[in-house]
Amino acid sequence: MNKRSGIESRKRILTAAIKIFSEYGYKGTSMRMIARRAHISVGGLYLYFKGKDDLYLTLMKNRLDDLMGKTREALKDVRDPAEAIETFLKVRFNYAKKHRELILALGRDHGLGFGIDIKRKFFRQQREVIEGILKRGIASGKFRKYNTKEVAKVIFSLVRGFIASLVIEPDALFSPGECCDLILRGLLKKG
Repeated sequence: MNKRSGIESRKRILTAAIKIFSEYGYKGTSMRMIARRAHISVGGLYLYFKGKDDLYLTLMKNRLDDLMGKTREALKDVRDPAEAIETFLKVRFNYAKKHRELILALGRDHGLGFGIDIKRKFFRQQREVIEGILKRGIASGKFRKYNTKEVAKVIFSLVRGFIASLVIEPDALFSPGECCDLILRGLLKKG
């Protein structure tokens, strides 16, 4: 198998896996179902992934890496810290809405503990991005002084709450714009 064909096959498998896991959950999904959807033999599937856990964790890591990349790309030219906070939140909220099925699949059967190391690394990276924005805002005089580490945790918890609402209670979703406005009114200096 040539490298290009291998990359395309892996991509096809991951695309199929997202659909199957989203539709049937982790427990209801078999490697055979994924192989069938990816138009690959079950044996061929095992050439790429050790098993269902390995495939699932790879899928989770790929999506979190994708979101991190989209976040960095969206923020790379944003200099205004208030705009950067708003951009960060919008990227996260829009990504969660777009990939709602995957979020359901990732949380449905395994709960929060599965892939915890991957999630912790991602959460730490995201908090560091927020903290960097907050520090720039304080240094520029646009934001008032506060404990950036703690405020980054609060903002990231709001994001996680939005995502939980999206999965558990979609009717209770708050507006990303209102969330940004609330956060920024708390961060911006008066006058």
